[in-house]
Amino acid sequence: MEVTVGLAWVLGVVPLLGWLFWWWNDIWYGIPVKIRCSASGTKLPPGQMGIPFFGEMLTFLWYFNVLRRPDDYINSKRRKYGDGIGMYRTHLFGSPGIIACSPSITKFVFQSSSKFIAEWPNNEIVGLNSISAVQGTAHLRIKSFITGAINQPDALRRIAILIQPLLITTLQSWAQKGRIVASNETKKVTFENIGKIFASFEPGPVLERLDKLFEGLMKGLRAYPINFPGTTYHHALQCRKRAIAIFREKIEKKKEKNLQGGAEIMNDLMDGLMQFKDDEGKQLSDVEVLDNIANLIFAGYESTALSTMWALHYLAKYPNVLQKLREENIAISKSKNGELITIDDVSKMKYTNKVIEETIRLTNVAAMIFRTATEDVEFKGYKIPKNWKIMLWVRYLHTNPENFEDPLCFNPDRWNEQAKPGTYQVFGGGTRICAGNMLARLQLAIFLHHLSVGYKWDLINPDAKICYLAHPKPVDGVEITFSKIK
Repeated sequence: MEVTVGLAWVLGVVPLLGWLFWWWNDIWYGIPVKIRCSASGTKLPPGQMGIPFFGEMLTFLWYFNVLRRPDDYINSKRRKYGDGIGMYRTHLFGSPGIIACSPSITKFVFQSSSKFIAEWPNNEIVGLNSISAVQGTAHLRIKSFITGAINQPDALRRIAILIQPLLITTLQSWAQKGRIVASNETKKVTFENIGKIFASFEPGPVLERLDKLFEGLMKGLRAYPINFPGTTYHHALQCRKRAIAIFREKIEKKKEKNLQGGAEIMNDLMDGLMQFKDDEGKQLSDVEVLDNIANLIFAGYESTALSTMWALHYLAKYPNVLQKLREENIAISKSKNGELITIDDVSKMKYTNKVIEETIRLTNVAAMIFRTATEDVEFKGYKIPKNWKIMLWVRYLHTNPENFEDPLCFNPDRWNEQAKPGTYQVFGGGTRICAGNMLARLQLAIFLHHLSVGYKWDLINPDAKICYLAHPKPVDGVEITFSKIK
């Protein structure tokens, strides 16, 4: 009798528990009912929402961390559920959601800002009052100021001159060292320049401490949101708290200096945010200033540093590209007679700008862009439920051979023609396109100019494997030998 009961348990109950475990999230969110009872005739995108609590995170990590083939994560869904319109339901980063990996749905979401609000996976990390988190008119008024402060020609003209001395001395120091880890060095020089532009921080102990804090903050950006001591997310929140304390001290010093001087002077972005007034004369609170400065440094620092690191990597692996880059920039350099280059010079660097676009296409700093549906939304017969996340998988747009021929090849000449509509979204799109996109391009152009004119380098580990989380980079951080051209 006992054997019969045990056998019945094994053959009946255990498989049932396994089935419930695998389909728990679909059942919990009422997916079978929603599919059967949709009055409008719309249906949820195909997919599977994974196991309790974790959803599909383990599958996601399997492709990104273990196999190191992130594009196969989407390809596995395409094979299982078909191409359709490039939408799949899932459960990632603690929320039910829709993965979108086609140009048409990406364009639709970017152009429907009232239906999809911009959200990072964890707004607590980037700041609840930051440009990345606020919506509607609050977002537009902050963005208008930031765009004017760092993305307009006059601002870029000033910034171009401001950042060059540090870049020049940095390259000289690399040559003296002879061997460097590019990821560390590009982060350092980028952070020092961003710190100067945004908050007038000079190189030193305070900036070094902020660098370490932002490194911890970055790791928590797409960590599972468990705020418990010992977790990556908790550590990121603690790093943010300490960084905000440093910025708060900076604000207080600026206020004191303005009171003593009797006049407000805008030396950096923080000054501008402190003095900014909307159409009604209302200024930003200190909390709003703090959140936005932290967010802008956060966004501008890592993306520019990683793109610079990858430029060194790709140019070392594609000497024919480096030679064409060098020829163009040597010609520019000779025309300057030792003077610093300007944004007018940058605009003439046609091939250099193609190298920049190709670098940021392949770098894919942000593999995905997050939005949240504010209402039930229909797209081509499919339903995106209210409050669900939609993850725009822009990395797949950039690495899909249907969009770019031989997509993993570093080929700046592909930019002799424009990309297919909707397939190039490195800075997002719509009203929330990255406010610092021109600043990022400018910093990379100036770096490439001084680099290609005066220096040569080789990869120590040309076949190093790639880590894809939190952001893609070779495991050795692009270790190179570096020397001055004689």
